[in-house]
Amino acid sequence: MADNEIATRAPESDAQEKPTEPSAGQTEEATSSQSVFPGDTPAQTGPTMGEHCTTDRPTPSGEVPTGELTQLGGVECYITKPSDYPHAPSKLLLLLTGGTGVKSTNNQLQADKYAAEGYLVVMPDQFDGEPATSTVTMEEVNEKTSWLDTIKLKAAEGIKAFTIDMWLARHTPEKVLPILHKVVEGAKEEFADAVANGGGVYGVGYCFGAKYILMLSGELPDTVAWGQAAPGDEEQGTVKRAAVLKAGAVAHGTMVSKSDLESVRSPVYIAAVKDDPLFPEDEVLTPGRRAMEANKVEHEVKVFDGVPHGFAVYGDYDDPKIKHEQSQAFGEMLSWIQRH
Repeated sequence: MADNEIATRAPESDAQEKPTEPSAGQTEEATSSQSVFPGDTPAQTGPTMGEHCTTDRPTPSGEVPTGELTQLGGVECYITKPSDYPHAPSKLLLLLTGGTGVKSTNNQLQADKYAAEGYLVVMPDQFDGEPATSTVTMEEVNEKTSWLDTIKLKAAEGIKAFTIDMWLARHTPEKVLPILHKVVEGAKEEFADAVANGGGVYGVGYCFGAKYILMLSGELPDTVAWGQAAPGDEEQGTVKRAAVLKAGAVAHGTMVSKSDLESVRSPVYIAAVKDDPLFPEDEVLTPGRRAMEANKVEHEVKVFDGVPHGFAVYGDYDDPKIKHEQSQAFGEMLSWIQRH
């Protein structure tokens, strides 16, 4: 059922500081006054990608991925399966990552967690071998940092913020969607039993990948779905393609536009972060929810308070409360796709 009320506080979350404006030269997140995706509706008039989108948390000690990197539909993918597959039936899950990509150990471990719950997980390299450049955080600047080194770090951060926007401009829906369609078609052929058992393909997405799970959960003009036109540039009367995914669950999306949510037709769960400039509530989330309600799309939205953007991506945190919310987000995303 559609969730008509956003849960605005998780019971064990920290109080989160209000975001502050960066000072000159201090850019913790790449910013943009308009969408870097040609023809796309601007997701917001602020940050586009943050530190947690492009860097991994420490990997929990002693954990090693159990899947393998292989080709599917001509695209490199990390594929991980339940331990009893194919002797026991499974369901196919498409997992789309943030900017750290398919070779990130934490992303691979995240995929393994879904596999342990009975899903055959396909995690594609949606960046065609070019994960996002990691950023320099201003937390590295402290009282022992010299004035010259501080200036250098700030300059490096500004350059890397620009680099991220350039990276985003190379990874638009026109480039990414055809890659994902190749993978889905290849998975339907290679793992037809899992697709049939689940009655379709499920999807989960984090950060950058969340936008594309939402797009694959929606009706798209055929030319947009196959990368032949940018969103908003399609000709009037273009045939729309039905949703690729049976159901989807996403966490702290980046570059998500209001139109992405307006197009959604499959059941979706959204884990958002309170006061997250990368997924703004007033500009994107609230009007998107209203559109889904008007379109009678089954959905649930949970807003987590006191956690950073990227908290749901697997990785180690010192703060036990963030660990708790990470586990809770995983449980809720898993429960959503299990129920559908």
